[in-house]
This record gives sequence, structure tokens and C-alpha cells, in this order.
Amino acid sequence: MATLNHLKIVFTGTPGAGKTTAIGALSDTPPVVTDVRNTDASLGKENTTVGLDFGQVDLGDGQFVRLFGTPGQLRFEFMWQIIATDALGLVILIDNSRPNPLDDLAIYLDAYKDLLPTMSCAVGIGRTIECPLPTVDDFCDMLAARGLLFPVLAVDVRKREDVLTLVDTVLVQAEMRL
Repeated sequence: MATLNHLKIVFTGTPGAGKTTAIGALSDTPPVVTDVRNTDASLGKENTTVGLDFGQVDLGDGQFVRLFGTPGQLRFEFMWQIIATDALGLVILIDNSRPNPLDDLAIYLDAYKDLLPTMSCAVGIGRTIECPLPTVDDFCDMLAARGLLFPVLAVDVRKREDVLTLVDTVLVQAEMRL
């Protein structure tokens, strides 16, 4: 379980959504990554995560936020629950340039459905400038249709400030639950 000194937040989402990049943008230390050469041409990227990513943010006074990233491919779904064990919160990253980003979000909502009622969560939508549809409101509507109310933010995972906003959002929700 997360302690008050060591908080765990998990980044999950589609391949290419920017989990590794987001953790690298925020981590105070060089992140540990398990990227290997991609052999799945459908992913459209050179490397892909096959284990997990790890970084951490020092909050001072001996407090750390530990950032864990899941592999995005469905074949690694068995790892998603393992990595999320004892997490304080979840950040779901969605790549809006993919063919069906709302369907992509549904995959992760279904995968974490047992944890979401008790876990803080934020949804980050990337590449919204290049691909403005679906809109952030469309994602909010989808969550509402499932009885979920989580912040949904357009983000650029390369920007530390955007990733920090996602993490802060999760931390504020967790604080409100206490």
C-alpha cells in the first residue's frame, strides 16, 4: 500500500500515448525503462515498453511520488493489474490521433473497473491540436455515461507542466478522499 512518504501513481494507456515520455518529463531521476525494438508494425514506432517504466518525483521532507508506466499492448494486460497494486492513483493516457480514441479509453476503463471506484484517476488526451475530434467533452460524456467523474485534460506529455498537472489532479483527489 502507498504510504504517506512514498506515493505510487500508475500511467497506463495505448501504445504511443506517451507513458514513457510523460514519466521522463516529470521524473527527478533518469527513468528506468524496459523499451525494446518494436516488431509490431501496426504500432508505428521504433521502440515499445514490454515491462514497466519507473521514475520518481521528490516532494521534499522525505516524500516521493513514484511513477510507474504500464506497457500499452493488450497482450501485456496481465501486467496492468500487477503494476496498479497498491497505487494511490491512475493516469490514463489516450492518443487522440488513433483511429478510435473513445474505444481505446473504454479498454482501460474496463481493465481497471474494479479499482476505479476507490482510486483517484485523471485522463490525459494527447495530440488534440493535430486531431481535435473527439473533444475533451466527448471523453467526459463517455465517463458520465459509465457513472464515472474524473478530470479529463488535453496534454502534451513532453511538457513537464502538463504531466505535473495530471499528477497534481490525482494527488488532490486522493487528499480529498482522506
